[in-house]
Amino acid sequence: MENARQAWEVVREVAAQRPVYGRTTGVGANRDVTIEDDDAHGLRLLRSHSGGAGPLMSAENVRAMLVVRLNQIAAGGSGVDPDVLGALADVINRWLIPPIPAYGAIGTGDLTALASTALCLIGERPWQGGASTARFPLRPADALAFISSNAATLGEAALDCRDIRELLRASIPITGLSLLAVRGSPEAYAAPVHENCPHPGRRRVADTMRGLLDGADHVPSRIQDPYGYRAFPQVHGPSVDAADNAETIVTREINASSENPLVDVAGRTVWHNGNFHTAYVGLSLDAVRAAMFQTAALSAARLGTLVEPAFTGLAPFQAAPGEPGSGIMILEYVAHSAIADIRRLASPSALGNAVLSRGVEEHAGFSTQSARATTEAIGAYRVVLACELVAAVRALRMQDRMPAGRLGEVFAAAAAVLDPQVEDRALDGDITTATDLLPRIAAYGVY
Repeated sequence: MENARQAWEVVREVAAQRPVYGRTTGVGANRDVTIEDDDAHGLRLLRSHSGGAGPLMSAENVRAMLVVRLNQIAAGGSGVDPDVLGALADVINRWLIPPIPAYGAIGTGDLTALASTALCLIGERPWQGGASTARFPLRPADALAFISSNAATLGEAALDCRDIRELLRASIPITGLSLLAVRGSPEAYAAPVHENCPHPGRRRVADTMRGLLDGADHVPSRIQDPYGYRAFPQVHGPSVDAADNAETIVTREINASSENPLVDVAGRTVWHNGNFHTAYVGLSLDAVRAAMFQTAALSAARLGTLVEPAFTGLAPFQAAPGEPGSGIMILEYVAHSAIADIRRLASPSALGNAVLSRGVEEHAGFSTQSARATTEAIGAYRVVLACELVAAVRALRMQDRMPAGRLGEVFAAAAAVLDPQVEDRALDGDITTATDLLPRIAAYGVY
């Protein structure tokens, strides 16, 4: 509150002496238009910038946006009335959700999202569900300062970082179960292998896999395995590193005062700048999706071995004994359908560009689109991992094997909820159950 109060005092002091973008001037190409002391200007700005389109953002993403914007204003660089912090906290605590359309931002400020939020705060628009609350008198001069933020993009990106790390962790014990089911070799995870090419992610993946395989009482049946097992650390490791990098960048952004203009309390001035641009965030998430596709494709490759008698010793597709059934054949189709979406979504959003506002805003990083694509790709990756988990657990059951050690705990957790029937039947329920189990399994894959 004190940081915000000092910034608020400084920006009013500076604005009385010289032009401050958005306070004493118009915005965009209207930056050279002087705005007199006109209370209606701020309201016009909010109304004109709230025109988004498309489906509404999820409540989870909206709440993440509200928390991020509260945190940014508290950093003390916006110059917004400090009382807005209490108003935002009240909105969050009361679970009030502003209706925010998904389309309207391209990585240079979530203007439509925050303008829509501001209109709810001042009482001009209702919250979702028609909820009412006391109106917050957002000062007209604070309108641009309140909406000039990437809080919606950063909120979704933060949730993406949480979710992808969980899935990357879950993938390691699932791979371990598949390795046991095909009687694969643990040599690929030996410490000397990865010490001789010491990328951080692959070393952590290999270390985790060794810990899971310890005490598994496992005898390999071949000298070396297909890439799905032998190259798992080398392919999964880049995803771990990409997720770590994205989390570092997003954490830095959500705790920064990324404002334009930026209020410098110590210098008692303001700086017009490019902090609104989120190239770091977009590029880091683009890298996450590219790496995610690689590791998801490797999961599908392992699934291919789990339907093959030469690897499992079972009937083709793990069909019921004595029946020419299809078993889990359809899981491969489901997994590849999901992977096709990840491949499509992995296209870098940063390759887009836009020239806006009569040419004065001539670049965009499309980090908003990168975050949205990452959310969708994560959903598809969940399906891929669920398919592999169903197949690995079923194979071990049909082999009448109960793994020991930590992988035994993973197997027991999955076997307790997955349907043991092997006759041909619909497997959609199994996929859903396995998907719901992934957070619990992720706890065994902490690297």
